[in-house]
This record gives sequence, structure tokens and C-alpha cells, in this order.
Amino acid sequence: MSRHFFLTRNGFSSPRWTEAFPHAVVAANADGVAPAAGDRVWLCAELPDWRSRIGTLAAAGVIVVVLSLQPDESEGLAALELGARGYAHGLATAALLQEIDTVVSHGGLWVGETLMGRLLTALRPRLPATRTDVLAGLSPREAEVARAVAAGMTNKEVARTLGVTERTVKAHLGAIFEKLGVRDRLQLVLRVGASQAAAATAP
Repeated sequence: MSRHFFLTRNGFSSPRWTEAFPHAVVAANADGVAPAAGDRVWLCAELPDWRSRIGTLAAAGVIVVVLSLQPDESEGLAALELGARGYAHGLATAALLQEIDTVVSHGGLWVGETLMGRLLTALRPRLPATRTDVLAGLSPREAEVARAVAAGMTNKEVARTLGVTERTVKAHLGAIFEKLGVRDRLQLVLRVGASQAAAATAP
């Protein structure tokens, strides 16, 4: 069974972390902590050597998510380039932490909405466009949700636009991920965005 470690400076701990993962270990400066492959390490960006720790942990098969009390796009990109699987606010809610864990444990990436937009802007021109309608296997409502997410909407915005609850949107996203064979929101946006771009340029 995988374990959760919060590596933080000066022993800082958030009650939300314990709420999300009751048996998590919070270690000041990572002293005496030895996570193994498959474990989750929530690495606080306030640690002076957090960048060098990512590579070492990732090489050992540890899933790393960087937490920052002052999230910054450049810092987030650096964390992902170094091998982190996610980047989030250090005071994220327990529910969000659990959602992040679900995504990264299935091989996906987790980034904030602003950083995702920047990544998409950089990556979309490099993607091979496909003429295949990737939404064909979805229900009409699932297709609506997929298009809304591809347009950059948050779950809350999608829920408000479609007149449903956020829980319903999350349920639709789960079904969409499975049907389209994607692991996270970023892959979904890239897949649907590439398809829509191809459709827009079709003769």
C-alpha cells in the first residue's frame, strides 16, 4: 500500500493534509524519510533544495507533487520538467488533494488552470491533428462537457453553463476519460482541442 509524505520546511503542517490522508507523515526538511516506489511525496517548494529532490525521488519510482504557498507558472513548469507529476497550492482543500492523488496515481499530470492554459498554448501547434471525431463515442451530454473543458472552462463553469452540479460534471469527466482513453484533464483538452482544430480546417 502506498504511503503519503509531506516534506516541508520547519515542520509546517496543514490540517487539510491530515484530513485528506490521515496516516500521512509530515517531515521537517525530509530528515529520516525514505519513501519507496509508488509512494506519494508532496514536496513543499519552500524547501531550499526542492528542485534537486524531485529528480532523486522520481528516479526511485516515487510520485512527486510540488506544493507551493505562492504558486507561480514558471515554478510549476520547472517542477514538471524536473519530473514532478503535479503542482498545486500548498493550502489546497482535502478534497482537491485527494482528487490530485487520484489523477497522479493513474499516471496523469495535475496542473492549475492558468498553467494548463500556458502548456496548451505551447503544445497544441506541435500536435498532429486528426480528422477523426474523437467525441463520437460519447453521449450528447458527455460531448458537451468535453467541449466545454476543451474551451478552458472549470468544473464550476461547466456546471453553471449546463445547469448541473459540479458532482455531475466530475462524473461525466470520469466516463469521458475512460471512453477516450485519457488519464487526466490535460490529455483530454489536447485530444479534443486537436480534433476541433482539424474539424475547423477541414474542406
